Amino acid sequence: MPEKMTALFGGAGPDWTPRQVPVPQPGPGQVVVRAHAVALNNADASMLADADPTSGGTGKEYQAGFEFAGEVSAVGDGVQTPAVGSRVMGTTPGSFAQYVLADHRHVLPVPDELGYEEACALPTGLLTEHGALTVAGFQAGQSMLITGATSSIGLIGVQISRALNASRVIATTRSSAKRELLEKAGADTVVSTGEQDLLHAVLEATGGEGVDVALDHIGGQTFAACLPATRTDGAVVNIGRLDQPASTIDLDALAYRHLRVQGVSFGFTRPAELGSVIATAGRQLLPAVTDGRVRPLIDTTLSFDTAAQAAERLRSHQAHGKVVLTVP
Repeated sequence: MPEKMTALFGGAGPDWTPRQVPVPQPGPGQVVVRAHAVALNNADASMLADADPTSGGTGKEYQAGFEFAGEVSAVGDGVQTPAVGSRVMGTTPGSFAQYVLADHRHVLPVPDELGYEEACALPTGLLTEHGALTVAGFQAGQSMLITGATSSIGLIGVQISRALNASRVIATTRSSAKRELLEKAGADTVVSTGEQDLLHAVLEATGGEGVDVALDHIGGQTFAACLPATRTDGAVVNIGRLDQPASTIDLDALAYRHLRVQGVSFGFTRPAELGSVIATAGRQLLPAVTDGRVRPLIDTTLSFDTAAQAAERLRSHQAHGKVVLTVP
């Protein structure tokens, strides 16, 4: 490995700044991956804004990124898998770099059928959506409601639900123009919340009972509407807050339906827990990734040289799927 590499840093302005920094060396339980592609997440835009000193941000500099795919170039003590030379995809802070240092438990093998540009866009979606389904106690044959389903992570949730044999998948979008996209991903019923009442549409599609499991990516009052749209003894899991974090719920809907309500956030503060979530998702979902039932939607592929354009695309909220950067 070389001594220096290019990495993207936030904290110096509204966009990422490329810098030459030392190539990391793996410690016990760690791997170094020569990245070939990295994917942007909504958190990348918010972190960039929070650190931008030209707009009142903290000015605290940090190495950006969370998702990556590439080839293992070095392993630390105690690491048996993956081996040097393995193709992997994973998640770790500071992934916008030519060489990425990661916990060996936080990577998954890349199937031969998948290129790096697709692979880097999968880890967050796989671990988050499958982790949420696990928390909900989802079982094959149950019905699903997925709000904010046209987000990059929501689309993965629709595909996973179908791959794990949900009996019915109901997906929401603000625009009926995206109906075909969701149906192609595997949704049986598409609810356009700009034109339809969510609760009424879900109850109509389920014979008045509601769904077994609701995965909410929106928050706000959409989260509140998920409660009466979920059947008795069902589960509601909040994953994201694309709208807002505050919500006013009907406690009668919660109590009378005996609902289980939980929020999830699979961060990096509990590495063993995150490793377990990733490993479980890999065991159950990699066959579906291999045969094409679960694949990310790529909106734009750019390079490190045009990272500012990628950030602007993310901030525009117009992207249909993931924004990906290829790594030189």
